[in-house]
Amino acid sequence: MADLHSLDIVSRVDFSEIDNAINNTKKAVATRFDFKNALIEITVDKKEKKIHLIAPDGKMNALKEMFNSAAVKRGISVKAFEWGETLPGASANLKCEAKIKAGLEQEYAKKIVKMIKETGLKVQTSIQGEEIRLSGKQIDDLRTVMTMLQKAELEVPVQFLNMK
Repeated sequence: MADLHSLDIVSRVDFSEIDNAINNTKKAVATRFDFKNALIEITVDKKEKKIHLIAPDGKMNALKEMFNSAAVKRGISVKAFEWGETLPGASANLKCEAKIKAGLEQEYAKKIVKMIKETGLKVQTSIQGEEIRLSGKQIDDLRTVMTMLQKAELEVPVQFLNMK
């Protein structure tokens, strides 16, 4: 009997890389003339899984773009951030918050499982908390699922761990 192969499908974000992206964004802001003397704040709340931005009116979009660019350079997908609306803050500044999508929420995990089942491959899936365990007799079937999920327009970044 053939061995069973397995892998975990996860959506994880490395918070130390988020810290690095924030620091890189702050350095970039410091070198830009259009941000001179502007109150800029970028903070991360790891417990709440949120990023908070404060910037003057007219600078928020540029700040978001700079942060997204820094995050991508640190290997973090922009899909990991769900940006909320920009709201007025204190003294002509704007504030904005991004939810950090870490872990597969139950509803989304079910969508991914459904996509995998629709391939017709002989693999088993089981949702385990915020991860999906994928197993099958053919390692090529697991690789096919990985390729399919990488090409799919998923709302969250996914990684593949513990392939055995």
